[in-house]
Amino acid sequence: MSAHDNHSKEEIHSKVLRAGRRTYFFDVRATKADDYYLTITESKKHTNENGTAFYKKHKIYLYKEDFERFCDLLNEVTDYIIDEKGEEVISETHQPDFHAEEGNNHQEDKKPEPMAIETGNSFTDVNFEDI
Repeated sequence: MSAHDNHSKEEIHSKVLRAGRRTYFFDVRATKADDYYLTITESKKHTNENGTAFYKKHKIYLYKEDFERFCDLLNEVTDYIIDEKGEEVISETHQPDFHAEEGNNHQEDKKPEPMAIETGNSFTDVNFEDI
């Protein structure tokens, strides 16, 4: 395998965002022409009936010519969600400490824990406003 072929299969730069049972990988990779593009991978942990874990993964490939429009639309729709529904998480399935009581399906108002981005061996708290 040539150095170029090896280079195109390796990640050039990578960041990890852990969010409960989901993990997001932001990986910079190289094309055959040695230009860079971004892959965003969502990995979600599931459990088999026998108790063993497995991961389902979904990927998005994003090329430089689409960065600006992608970011603009991402900001527009995330701003819309926050403007319409606020920052409080209201879905029980996304609150890791939710415990439904019999006959009572709501939880005290509680701010969700921030997500963490892993950079090397350390973590950094991240809010969506930072992205």
